[in-house]
Amino acid sequence: MKDLLKFGFWILFFFAIVSCENTKRKKETISNQTEKTKINVGVFNGNGASPVCILETMEALKVDTGIAPVEVSAFDIMNGKLNDLDALVFPGGSGSKEFNNMGQLAAEKIKEFGQKKGKGLVGICAGGYLLSTTPTYPSLEILGAPDTRDYYDRGRGLISFHLNNKGKEIFYELKNTDSLFIQYYDGPMFEDPGKYGLNVLGNIYSDIATHKGYPHGFTPGKPAFFTKEYGQGKVFVSVGHPEATAGMRWIVPRMARWVTGNELISYSNDLIRPEINNKEILFYKDTKKKESTLFWQLFDKDPSVVTNAVDSLHALRSRPSIRWSIGLLRHKDPKIRLKAADYIVESEYTAAIPDLQAAVDVEKDSEVKQKLDKKLGKLKGFVGKQQL
Repeated sequence: MKDLLKFGFWILFFFAIVSCENTKRKKETISNQTEKTKINVGVFNGNGASPVCILETMEALKVDTGIAPVEVSAFDIMNGKLNDLDALVFPGGSGSKEFNNMGQLAAEKIKEFGQKKGKGLVGICAGGYLLSTTPTYPSLEILGAPDTRDYYDRGRGLISFHLNNKGKEIFYELKNTDSLFIQYYDGPMFEDPGKYGLNVLGNIYSDIATHKGYPHGFTPGKPAFFTKEYGQGKVFVSVGHPEATAGMRWIVPRMARWVTGNELISYSNDLIRPEINNKEILFYKDTKKKESTLFWQLFDKDPSVVTNAVDSLHALRSRPSIRWSIGLLRHKDPKIRLKAADYIVESEYTAAIPDLQAAVDVEKDSEVKQKLDKKLGKLKGFVGKQQL
């Protein structure tokens, strides 16, 4: 009888082990299937790509839980990483330096990735320069269209643009908004887009010429966004920086979805906020001087001076000041810590989640801790906000 009981025990034990292994394999299979259904988007991180632009592009892609973003280097491309991707994004920085870093062999692989394998290519600011075909400028020569090299460093700021009917089909949430605004930093200007087969989605309103002696009247009417078919693949270019514009960061995953032929799903209302930017702000010499003065005020011993400086920088839509505010989360004054948290949340700067989490963890004042934690929850809420 004891032998029979022992035998029965081992039989049950065996089936229990097999059942656990089957359950484990089933979970792993489901997990693998889930990953395979995601849109795999690479962000080029080679020399020439701005570290800030890489970071902000990666964060913008995280808005969409259907997208799996990953940084991709030139040696990754040479080692076959493109085989795992559906699209590749070239962020801001320097287009010629990005091309220099990838080298001719990786450049050929990228062109094959789009033209022959039917994958997507996205260029943001410097990425547009990189995709252009401009005499004397080292580039991928994918667009066929040259950018205008004269006075290319026209300046930075929050510029205005409007979408045409084609643009409103892709960015359908903006169809009832005429004047739109986006961060800009010396992005490429393309003349005669129709001549080169560029499908313009929207045009620039702003007259961007912030340096003394630079001619005015050139940028109004130039493409702000455009697409182009590239062999079997698709190309999407933004001359500005949606990834750095609060209320407009969702445009980046939308571009990735379009070039990969995936459904253009919408995102929640707390991400689609074109109304929060309602005027052009170009950084002329006096604006830059004001920005610099406000930076130094962040070190003032008077807390009211610091908080006023943060508010003024926000009003200027100063791009670097968002990153300056991260250090203020570690300020001794609780009001300044809260003000910094407010600014970071209003700017959707999700890259600061670890910093804000640390601020919550070490906060000793229970009331301040509760307020910081609430802001942390809102900042975390900006990640993965699509509406299926």
